[in-house]
Amino acid sequence: MEILRRVAFEIVMRACLFGSLAIFCVMVGLSFEPRAAFKAGGFLTLVMVGVLWLKAVEARTKDHRRMEMWLYLPKEHRPPPAYAQSVSAMVMRETYLSFARRTAVVSIVMWVLALLLELAGI
Repeated sequence: MEILRRVAFEIVMRACLFGSLAIFCVMVGLSFEPRAAFKAGGFLTLVMVGVLWLKAVEARTKDHRRMEMWLYLPKEHRPPPAYAQSVSAMVMRETYLSFARRTAVVSIVMWVLALLLELAGI
């Protein structure tokens, strides 16, 4: 079970890092106006939270054999077919929701920074 969680964590982490890289590039592009950069970062990070939440909802019904996690699991660590669907769905759902919570905190921080810059008149 622990290897399932590790593989799921690595898969979702990689996807979030690619999304964060895109958000960072947008923010760098808007760096001439920091308030706009943090607003855009907060909004795009909130979009990432929504995508992660939707992926968590989808994980409950997605066929476990079509999940990326299943492809990365060594055959000897794959759960027995009798409960592979429920275990895979549960692990992926928990992982997506965990990253959605962390990403939501980042979004809130960016919105607060945009608000502080707005109040400072920058």
